[in-house]
Amino acid sequence: MVRFTSALLLAGALGFVNAQTIINENGEVIPATEGTVSPPGEAVIDETSGLEYILLTDAALENLTELELSNITLFEFPKDDVAKRAFTSCKTFPGDFFWPSKVIWKVFNLLTGGALIETVPIGAVCYNSTKHYDEAKCQNLLDNWTKSETHANDPSSVMSPLYQGQTCLPQNSETGTCELGGYASYVVKATTIAQIQLAINFARNLNLRLVVRNTGHDFLGRSTGAGALSIWTHHFKNIKFIETYKSKSYSGPAFKLGAGVQVGELYAAAKQYGVTAVGGECKGVGVTGGYIAGGGHSPLSSKYGMGADQVLSIDVVLPNGRFVIADEDNNRDLFWALRGGGGSTFGVVTGMTLKVYPKMSFSGLTWTILTGPDTSNTDEIFWAAMEAYWSEFPSYAEQGTYGYSTLFSRGPGIGYTWTMHPWTVPGMSLTDFKAMVAPLFAEWAALGFEFQAEYFEHDNFYDTWSTHFPTETVGNTNLHTASRLFPKKNWQDENILNSTLAAIRSVVEEGSALIGYNVNGAAPAGTPDSAVNPAWREAVMFGIVGGGWAPDTPPEDVEATNRQITYDWMERLRQVTPGGGGYGNEGDVMEPDFAQAFYGSSYDRLLQIKKATDPWDVFWAPTAVGSEGWYVTDQEEWLTTQTGRLCRKGF
Repeated sequence: MVRFTSALLLAGALGFVNAQTIINENGEVIPATEGTVSPPGEAVIDETSGLEYILLTDAALENLTELELSNITLFEFPKDDVAKRAFTSCKTFPGDFFWPSKVIWKVFNLLTGGALIETVPIGAVCYNSTKHYDEAKCQNLLDNWTKSETHANDPSSVMSPLYQGQTCLPQNSETGTCELGGYASYVVKATTIAQIQLAINFARNLNLRLVVRNTGHDFLGRSTGAGALSIWTHHFKNIKFIETYKSKSYSGPAFKLGAGVQVGELYAAAKQYGVTAVGGECKGVGVTGGYIAGGGHSPLSSKYGMGADQVLSIDVVLPNGRFVIADEDNNRDLFWALRGGGGSTFGVVTGMTLKVYPKMSFSGLTWTILTGPDTSNTDEIFWAAMEAYWSEFPSYAEQGTYGYSTLFSRGPGIGYTWTMHPWTVPGMSLTDFKAMVAPLFAEWAALGFEFQAEYFEHDNFYDTWSTHFPTETVGNTNLHTASRLFPKKNWQDENILNSTLAAIRSVVEEGSALIGYNVNGAAPAGTPDSAVNPAWREAVMFGIVGGGWAPDTPPEDVEATNRQITYDWMERLRQVTPGGGGYGNEGDVMEPDFAQAFYGSSYDRLLQIKKATDPWDVFWAPTAVGSEGWYVTDQEEWLTTQTGRLCRKGF
């Protein structure tokens, strides 16, 4: 066993001697390298899945040194769960007295087995002022900038540069500078639970800002932060099929998924094993991270509920660095909170077990419809057709439908492009699907609304998803979005329904795009209670609105656009859905009352669990539970980005 000497940790912490040596079993002083230092950890077997976990334990930490555990305070677990805050104002930031020296980062890297990455912005390959400049790599990056996998496969990149500060953008290399901005300073490329435990302990003991990132697929800037240590879970890719999983509420097939599994990987595995799995619609989104933490709407939600309703057990590392399993029998408060209670709040999820369903067929359609003066679809006809479609949402949702469409302006006074991609119903034959939509299409024909639908039918979801769902465009630097859920009760009163549809129409007519979903997120009978936003349970429509601005837009106009989205367009939608909510995963980071909008009546209980689980405030993210006690410095009043230091309010 190779052990660290006291000089490695104590003198290294002071940073004035060479701490990069160790003493081996023979008492010889040798260089401390990845080849001579074994990362601390003990292997355990998960009895349900048969998977091996590498965990950090007290015994493993004791093997690091001949000194007592109290002498390796940078990596130790807390003595108890009482918050002992030596730091009361801001998280430790680069340049602060307590910011780790290069030697300490070296120690941390050795303990993780070489998993620590010092952040280099993804766009650095395009800046000839940096040592990372590479013309060929730069061109490849520019060619693939809007693809989600470009950012998911990078240790630190995010898909919404607006919240990172838009620094070191490859397209700005001729005029801009390459700086970290809101990128995390260091990243742990985690492949074992022990590495995550070390990172959490390290961050807690040094008061470092800690962020959690899987793919960077976040529209609120929650997976990045200036001066932070980032835990990258993208490489937890294990997928294990369990033929029979039994719990208090469920008996049947399931998948055990690592935190890095993405929906395409899940759907492909489901096809392989002849089952149907519930997950997101975006091509690159992760399954068990922020998606389920936010509740997770799905193309199968109207039939099987939210993504969070599929969870049978959760593997999670808590703010105290301990690894636990949460399910119906163990850590029940956490099991409730982690399913819908928001990400970056209660710990780092390393894996989940999810129920799956029998293989089934999927039928549906797609279309692209143009309106405007160069078509026969006038504004009057178009809005009449839209209202006819929207009016049937409760009926369609009851049949398990999932309608996903986008509505974009073709230009001022030109009209719109309305794309359905797709409208589908799980478990319904194409014959029955055509019968369901026939009355609507007859009404459209009577209006003179011109359209052409392309029908499809598949015997599994993977083929449906891979063929008919769109590939999203990411990397936008000038886009701000928000969302609202519309409850079924709005359809039960004609006057309220008319007001609802008029509010949506008014926002679109003033320039907002509309990404609309006909979906209901009610939990199936027998599903254990969870923290999913109650607004999802009654919704029959989910809408995302927002807008952008040109790169050369004057600052005062950028501010006006952002304020319009949050305080004008969204306020109209709030007014017609009093007491309702939005979807935190695709919401507005500036939502005035995020606690009510994203968590509803669950918030008070979630906050109690947050305080009990994380008295140190190790975890923070904008709009997360408990986030109201902190702020990011040097921010615009109208948009929170992650370019400043994180500080506690009241100090």
